[in-house]
Amino acid sequence: MATVNSTPIKAVKRQRIKASEAIPAYGVGDGVLSFRHGLRVRERGAIDKALEIVGRCLRQNPRAFSTPDAVKTYLQLHLAGETREHFAVLFLDAGNRFIAFERMFTGTLTQTSVYPRELVCAALAHGAAAVVLAHNHPSGTLQPSRADEALTQTLKIALSFVEVRVLDHIIVASNDTLSMAERGLL
Repeated sequence: MATVNSTPIKAVKRQRIKASEAIPAYGVGDGVLSFRHGLRVRERGAIDKALEIVGRCLRQNPRAFSTPDAVKTYLQLHLAGETREHFAVLFLDAGNRFIAFERMFTGTLTQTSVYPRELVCAALAHGAAAVVLAHNHPSGTLQPSRADEALTQTLKIALSFVEVRVLDHIIVASNDTLSMAERGLL
């Protein structure tokens, strides 16, 4: 065991998050490729605390995501400023109430590898009945690519085998969002 000034330092235990708990949005990477990298520690702390409060309010308010615009705004808060592509998922219960938000995959400037198996495992671990898929386009374009459309269909099929519905796939740009469900692409 390490010591500092003859005082033993206890090993830091990683906090295990139960499947029924929301995964906190804070703690995301602060590397040089993150929009958070240029922020001061105090600013990052303020953002982390605000997102933690928003997450707690969403868990307590069963009507928090009663409109598509509320979902889009929430996702834009999390993904709009990123310089790399991130694929995230909102996990919802049978009444479409918020269970958790999780950034599942991080990629490059123009693409992210998404693994259906990992998404299915996460949905089962959270006990989700439905999901809202989301990813950002750092380029700022909202138009879904053919790969985005194909991925959505693949994930929809994979999740249907475990009775999890895909409600939407939202693309987030710096100033706007696009709902694939509203465009009839789901």
